Amino acid sequence: MVKNCVVVVAAAILLLVPYVAAAVELPATGSVEVCFTPGEDCTGKIIREINGARQEILLQAYEFTSTPIAKAIAAAARRGVQVVAVLDKSQRTSRYSGATYLLNAGIPVYIDERPAIAHNKIIIVDRSEVITGSFNFTKAAQERNAENLLMLRGNGPLVEQYLRYFAERQRMSVTY
Repeated sequence: MVKNCVVVVAAAILLLVPYVAAAVELPATGSVEVCFTPGEDCTGKIIREINGARQEILLQAYEFTSTPIAKAIAAAARRGVQVVAVLDKSQRTSRYSGATYLLNAGIPVYIDERPAIAHNKIIIVDRSEVITGSFNFTKAAQERNAENLLMLRGNGPLVEQYLRYFAERQRMSVTY
């Protein structure tokens, strides 16, 4: 009985501890495409990659209000691409929420409510490409802010790190 209680308490503590990835040095392989705003069409580059997805799109976002990106993700889901979104808790109360749009498109949406903010801006495409950077998936990021975006391709170990992080954040999230 005591042993079972210890196991239950230990499991509960582990669920409360946030995911902490160990710093890992990875090989510099593959290719990197970079985009900056103002001045470049980072939204267009993201949409190009979403449109090229064939199997899976995993999305993590702090702010997600970009209509063109939301429409591209919904279109990918309609053509059979598996899509999952993990969004910050602010998406529950935003005036316009990409979470609601994705959910209405039949896409599973999770809310990462444990950290103060889930400040991620990550799209993993077909388990072969990571899109990340300061660029929020918003109209303001494209039109008014100084932002950066990286599209990292062909680096399997890097993608695996992001896949593990995505799975952990999804596990700690609640269904929207």
